[in-house]
Amino acid sequence: MKEGIAIAGMIAVDEIKRVEQYPNRSELSTIKSVKRSIGGAVSNCSVALARIDGELPIEVVTLVGDDDRGEFLKEQLGKFANIDLSQLKVTGQTPFTDVIQDKETRTFFTFSGNSGSFTEDTIEFDNLNAKILHIGYILLLNYLDQEDETYGTKMAKLLKRAQDAGVKTSIDIVSETSDRYLKIVPPSLKYTNYCIINEIEAGKSTGVPLRDESGRLITENMKTALYKLKGYGVEDWVVIHAPEGSFGFDGENLLSVPSLFIDNSLIKGTVGAGDAYASGTLYGALKGLTLVEAMKLGTAAAATSLFEEDSTSGIKSYEELRALPKAFSYREKIII
Repeated sequence: MKEGIAIAGMIAVDEIKRVEQYPNRSELSTIKSVKRSIGGAVSNCSVALARIDGELPIEVVTLVGDDDRGEFLKEQLGKFANIDLSQLKVTGQTPFTDVIQDKETRTFFTFSGNSGSFTEDTIEFDNLNAKILHIGYILLLNYLDQEDETYGTKMAKLLKRAQDAGVKTSIDIVSETSDRYLKIVPPSLKYTNYCIINEIEAGKSTGVPLRDESGRLITENMKTALYKLKGYGVEDWVVIHAPEGSFGFDGENLLSVPSLFIDNSLIKGTVGAGDAYASGTLYGALKGLTLVEAMKLGTAAAATSLFEEDSTSGIKSYEELRALPKAFSYREKIII
């Protein structure tokens, strides 16, 4: 019997550098602190899930290099007894990301390392016991982003193979400045059960703008984007999350869950909030929660991730996440 969640794809080390302000080109800014932490979908989501539920079976499917960053990742993931590393393979160089964090924003410089070596054969499906396979990120796994004559992309082919093996699928996308989304993302959604992405990725994947030039969330377009993503073929849930709140569609109901109000004095970092949100929502799916209940759990997981500089240390247990709205009120609900 299949159980638990497998997290596959991109893993990285985050080198978090906090600065007073991000400099203009050719200018200097002083680094206030430096911290190394786990990063990428695989480590962020697997550790987030392990913190939410210490008994949940979690399988990691990824590539790390034979280097100090690879050893760091194995050491950090190995701290959790319920994370299975049997499908972690060593090859090439470990990806890393320089995360430049100032008072208001964060900027990423990524070295992709061996992520381009992740193929549809990296996952040993015969040895996969998970009920849900979450893979990220589309647009960062170069081989899987390649075209496939039958399925559209290699990623779509992998997701179809997972579904044929009786595993539900979940995807995430990286936020980048490019015009690749409309070509590379839609083929995968045909073989996706849970699409949980942010408003930037959703807008670029559908061609429906969700932020205007001033940065305002275009809430009147949210319904169209949700319908369009579902129309690409997503089987179960489409969820779009943003700092203001999250928005979901299960094929019947349009849902809106506002974010929790967290005072700025409590926020130490925003790295990994999206992965924390996805982890909470997927945990809800695995446990049979309704979409709105799962979105509330994702909202709480993302909120607690803000309490620490790194991506996962602040995330609380399932019971604590369910109780969080009693300590922090919701913002005003956004109607779509």
